Amino acid sequence: MTVDAAGAVEIRRALVRLRRSTGLPVAFGGLVESGHPRIRISELSGTATTSLLALAVTSGNGLGGKTVALARPCAVADYSLSRQISHEYDAAVAAEGLRSVLAVPVVVRRRVRGVLYGALRDARPLGDRILTAAVDAARDVEQALVVADEARDVLAAARAEPGRGDASAWEQVREAHAALRALAPRIGDPALRAELLDACALLTPDSAPSEAVALAPRELDVLACVAAGATNAVAAQRLGVSAETVKAYLRSAMRRLGARTRGEAVVAARRAGLLP
Repeated sequence: MTVDAAGAVEIRRALVRLRRSTGLPVAFGGLVESGHPRIRISELSGTATTSLLALAVTSGNGLGGKTVALARPCAVADYSLSRQISHEYDAAVAAEGLRSVLAVPVVVRRRVRGVLYGALRDARPLGDRILTAAVDAARDVEQALVVADEARDVLAAARAEPGRGDASAWEQVREAHAALRALAPRIGDPALRAELLDACALLTPDSAPSEAVALAPRELDVLACVAAGATNAVAAQRLGVSAETVKAYLRSAMRRLGARTRGEAVVAARRAGLLP
């Protein structure tokens, strides 16, 4: 699954959460098209028609375009009569019967990557509670896109596998392996998470000895961080757990591998084909 496809999935999930938390009957949204200053509305929730589907909203135009241009939330109490926005998309909005509309940007690394909309079919101001819930939903999408971006970058580095004779390059492989293992649990989409773990498998030896010890996923995550030179504190930060939890996983892995030290555990895991 591509980063854009994963982003669309996150937009869809955010719209469902937004409607559930606010009671808004309609929500929709989409991502900024690569190479173009516009968003493409690809996800609808609670709509009665498809008038908004695939609508391309140019930066600066309409409510969503204003949100893209300003990189901040915008709202109107009556879309068709508002003097705060331009009206290129009135026909599509009217066909869905929308009046009160808000739009919240999804901003990643200071760049707008998408927009979430929420709407009512009657004209009245949308309160702070609804705006806060919409902003929270956008933040969830932002975090997911950051993780997907990191995953894409690590995958690109991982696929350029160097020769084993280059010690420095193999340290980069180990860093990539550790980063992939740390990112995988943070991916909400199962397909993208599976792709990450498949990339991890590409970085380990083609086959393992028949007597190889099986480690739990989190034990392997910790060992991958240790193999890349991370301390317990750094490993805990990467994996989103406490340092004590890292120690517990490390002790368990050492016991399974018959190792007395963390270094011995890494060596044993490499011999078993579990680490690059």
